[in-house]
Amino acid sequence: MTTGMTLFTLFHVALSLVGIAAGFVVMAGMLRARLSRWTAVFLMATLATTLTGFLFPITAFTPALGFGIISLLVFAAVLPALYVFRLVGHWRWIYVAGALFVQYLDVFVLVVQLFGKVPALHAIAPTQASPAFAVAQGLVLVAFVWFGILAVRRFRPEVALPSMPAASTAA
Repeated sequence: MTTGMTLFTLFHVALSLVGIAAGFVVMAGMLRARLSRWTAVFLMATLATTLTGFLFPITAFTPALGFGIISLLVFAAVLPALYVFRLVGHWRWIYVAGALFVQYLDVFVLVVQLFGKVPALHAIAPTQASPAFAVAQGLVLVAFVWFGILAVRRFRPEVALPSMPAASTAA
């Protein structure tokens, strides 16, 4: 293990990477109008990443805590949209936007960590105020916004369609 990398930190990072990888599979499924079999893995790993983030020592309010709080609020809409309301009506776009947003937050943090920990990236952007860091995060944001627009338009899985009651002929 690297210096300062505890078993808990390693677990948290592994959850994050599993969530991000599964999230990209889920995103691909959205473009094909399908609920991916990886959806539950994505949601569980991403939620677990958020929750374990609160278990690190907290000495002050940080952007990571803010991201965690925002992520939990988004999950409060995403999980019922999928598992309670079955993506019917407006719950479909709420699920898509929310799932993509929590994926974006994790990818944002991944980029932060990569620029902080990978020597080659750290050399070109030693601080988060560096232009290379801003360009990288800007590209990630633009990619997620573009994808989100496509996904909201295309994601209409048959699984979520409610059964239609028999048409009434009484007027």
